[in-house]
Amino acid sequence: MNHGHDGTMTRTPYTRTVRALGIDYGARRLGLALSDATGTLASPWRVLERPSSEAETVRLICEDVVRLRAEDDGLATIVVGWPRRLDGSPNAQTPRVEAFARALEAAAGVPVVLQDERLSSVEAESRLAARERNWRVRKQRLDAAAAAVVLQDYLDTRA
Repeated sequence: MNHGHDGTMTRTPYTRTVRALGIDYGARRLGLALSDATGTLASPWRVLERPSSEAETVRLICEDVVRLRAEDDGLATIVVGWPRRLDGSPNAQTPRVEAFARALEAAAGVPVVLQDERLSSVEAESRLAARERNWRVRKQRLDAAAAAVVLQDYLDTRA
């Protein structure tokens, strides 16, 4: 709501979907997070066991993308955690994630953005530990929580 210059209230229409899907790409699992429709808040969504082939991994994510794009809030962007060393240089996983991001963008038809993920798992673990004492439960949720940290970092840089 906005106040007009005459003091009346006017409703500002919501015109643009900025919902985003965040992905924490791991060796065994993919953590997924979703933003709200305004692109303000990221939340952990789910964890997928990674198939053995990269093509199958892309296909699985594309199934989610199709569903999300069909929903009212849509999907504007996919944000993939970009692994780097603490000094910012590439690590052994960086080229694999970059190739995955390119393949996903080509298949999904949605822009894919790489977002620095340094220390995202550490931050996600500390946030989970504050709420969940059982380490087995924390471990199951960690990948999605890490995806939410990466996605929130992206959303914050756009604000």
